[in-house]
Amino acid sequence: MVTRTLIIIPTYNERESLPVQVDGVREACPDVDILVADDNSPDGTGEWADARAESDSHVHVLHRPGKAGLGAAYLAGFSWGLERGYDVLVEMDADGSHRAQDLPSVLDAPQPWDLAIGSRWVPGGSVVNWPKHRLFLSTNANRYVRLMLGLHVRDATAGFRAYTADILKRIDLADVESQGYCFQIDMAWRVAKAGGAIAEVPITFVEREQGVSKMSGSIIREALVKTTVWGTKERAAQVRRAFSR
Repeated sequence: MVTRTLIIIPTYNERESLPVQVDGVREACPDVDILVADDNSPDGTGEWADARAESDSHVHVLHRPGKAGLGAAYLAGFSWGLERGYDVLVEMDADGSHRAQDLPSVLDAPQPWDLAIGSRWVPGGSVVNWPKHRLFLSTNANRYVRLMLGLHVRDATAGFRAYTADILKRIDLADVESQGYCFQIDMAWRVAKAGGAIAEVPITFVEREQGVSKMSGSIIREALVKTTVWGTKERAAQVRRAFSR
C-alpha cells in the first residue's frame, strides 16, 4: 500500500526562504506533496507558490484571507489534506530551520507511531545559532510541560512533526484554539490522551537566516498559562477519580 504524504508549510512573508525549502523537500522526498498555506503575504509569497504549483504537480497552495497564526494555518492544512485522503500530514517551517534532509528520518521514525516528532532534545538532536537565552527557554519550557502534563516527550514544543491521518481524525480539531508554542504542546497532549503512540527522532534545528522570526513574548506566555491550566485541571480530575473509587 502506497502511503500518501502531505507536507504543510505555513507562510507569511517567506518569499525569500520558501523556494529554497520547497526545492529541498522535493529533492529529499520526491514522492511527497507540498501544501503552501499562505496567509495573504504582502511580499508575494502566495504568488510565487501559485507559479510553482502550475509547473509542479506535487505543489499545492491554500490561500487564506489574512494572518491568523500558525495553529490556524496548520488546522486548515490538516482539513485540506484529510479531505483529499492523505495518510500522513507533516508540519514544516518555511524558513529552513526544519532541514529538508531530516525529513526522511522523521517519516521513517521507529514504528509504531501516530505522531513522529523531529526532536532537538533527544540524543543526537541539536540546535545551531541559538543564543543561550533561547536554549534556556526551550529546554526549561519542555521540562515544565513534562512536569505539568505528565507528557513523556522531550521536545513537546517542536514544530517539525508528522501525524497519521488516523490520529488526526480521533482528535477534536475543531476544539483546538492554541497558537505557536502552545499549539504544538496542545496537539502532542491530545495525541497522548487519545492513546496515540509518540516517537521522537533527532534532528538538527537551524535558526533562520532569512526573514523575521514570528516568535513573540505573547506566544510564550500563552503556552505557559495554558499548560499550567491544563495541568492543574488534569490533576484535579485525577484526584476526583481517586476519591470516587
